[in-house]
Amino acid sequence: QVWLVESGGGLVQAGDSLRLSCAASGRSFNNYAMGWFRQAPGKEREFVAFIRTTASGGSTLYADSVKGRFSISRDNAKNSVYLQMNSLKPEDTAVYYCAVHGGGSYYSTPPYYDYWGQGTQVTVSS
Repeated sequence: QVWLVESGGGLVQAGDSLRLSCAASGRSFNNYAMGWFRQAPGKEREFVAFIRTTASGGSTLYADSVKGRFSISRDNAKNSVYLQMNSLKPEDTAVYYCAVHGGGSYYSTPPYYDYWGQGTQVTVSS
């Protein structure tokens, strides 16, 4: 069992920045690839960003809608993954979730993630 706790959400204006944090329990965090997803009211949960394990090179992948604006990173010593969000837009408004990837080649679909946090709300006003 892995427990995840997100933080850092809030209400900001368009063009502002936010940094989300996700703290994980357990001693094997460095073995987990991690992802960020978001879900807006009335919409399905959608992929935002993915980071591989450090042993696998720590490479990252992003949804087209956030590429160039968002950046995912990890700090294995702190059992944490982060999502730096710049140039925020009203359409970025959603609850943001971090999740532990369960392995395999598919990284952008929720069923391939084993553990989820409770989410943190991000609201961007125009």
